[in-house]
Amino acid sequence: MKETRICIIGGGGRLWAIQFMKDLAYNTMTHGTLVLYDIDKQAARNNVAVAEQVLRVNNSEGRFAVVAIDDLGEALSGCDMVIISIEPGKTSCRYGDLVLPEEYGILQSVGDTTGPGGIMRARRALPIFFDLAKKIGQFCPDAWVINYTNPMTLCTAALYKAFPAIKALGCCHEVFHTQNFLAKKVSSWFGVSTPDRREIKIDLTGVNHFTFVTKATWQGHDLMARLVEDLKDPETFADGTEVALKRLEQEKWFDCDQKIALSFLRDFNTLGAAGDRHLAEFVPWFLTSDENLHTYGVIRTPYSWRERTAKEKREKVFGDEDLKASLSDEEGVDIMRCLMGDKTMVTNINRPNEGQISYLPLGRIVESNGVLEEDSIRPIVASDPPLAIQNLVRQVSDVQEMTLQAIWEKDDELLFTAFLSDPLMNLSRDKARELFDKMLKASELQY
Repeated sequence: MKETRICIIGGGGRLWAIQFMKDLAYNTMTHGTLVLYDIDKQAARNNVAVAEQVLRVNNSEGRFAVVAIDDLGEALSGCDMVIISIEPGKTSCRYGDLVLPEEYGILQSVGDTTGPGGIMRARRALPIFFDLAKKIGQFCPDAWVINYTNPMTLCTAALYKAFPAIKALGCCHEVFHTQNFLAKKVSSWFGVSTPDRREIKIDLTGVNHFTFVTKATWQGHDLMARLVEDLKDPETFADGTEVALKRLEQEKWFDCDQKIALSFLRDFNTLGAAGDRHLAEFVPWFLTSDENLHTYGVIRTPYSWRERTAKEKREKVFGDEDLKASLSDEEGVDIMRCLMGDKTMVTNINRPNEGQISYLPLGRIVESNGVLEEDSIRPIVASDPPLAIQNLVRQVSDVQEMTLQAIWEKDDELLFTAFLSDPLMNLSRDKARELFDKMLKASELQY
């Protein structure tokens, strides 16, 4: 692979940035310069030492020159690849996203993609992304851009809104968990060792975190037909409350058993392809109460935990064991290698709709499979899901489009229209306005 100049925007981060460094160290074909940029300039400087530790621990010293650059334009200049992984504002901004809706009876299991919390997070994040896109257009217009930041769909859409010629995609690992789930099923059904999730071939459609599998195969075997048979087992939808309460006690916020994903298969003949805690937020019937959500084995991630762990991440000191690299489920480096001409792969990506999703307007950011190769992404046309799923996804995409337009135009009245239109909105108009105005103030961008 040719020498590559990579800029991580959010290079001071203590999670995604570190994982990307480990993946770079693991993929020995990569080499070049790694530029760390962060508005917290000291955090980026601190991560230079971490990156050098990663390279040393993994016997990759000398493959990358690592630098922290304070000026964004200078950091972007000459880059082949830009990685965006940022937290839009202090963690305390999320109080308005998560706690205020709960006070009004609107529950959110994640609150960073959809629902009132997702809309307010977008209001903080999108102006940053508009500015980033313009800077990329000015300093490295031919660079490929991989966005990891949520709300994934809207942040990626903001890049295209501000710089239509940008070469950007959103990268999300939620679908990988579904492939891992199916791989374990393959082991059970066929009496074989659990295959690598990359051996599970799926047909994918939807928008980020509200994606669906219409077809799934392993070595030519139809996995969807077998899953449908499994639905007949009463244990598939056994009450998960006991499991949920144990997860609550152990703070296992991200664990799930795909009961919500499977309930879409049962009720709509299409398997949910994101984690249950994300899928639950796009429709009104799972988050009617914690008790109802718990029957699926799912728990909500509380604001208090996010605040506590943000502090722990900032203060974390990495030992060598923490930084040893292995094959991960993240694909950012593999995607980079494809776009730089080192390999070809098929994977799920978030990109403008060129017709790969027939039931959504052209130009909308959608999630489906695509072929990645040198300086090229070719979307694969997805099979249409049943009409009911199309209608659910279309409503979500329309709310996202209203949100994008409102933030681009700085029109909070249009944003309120999107807020009212969200599937989780169950308040009277006046109560909704009251909540909206409180959230506008509480969720303002602060650093």
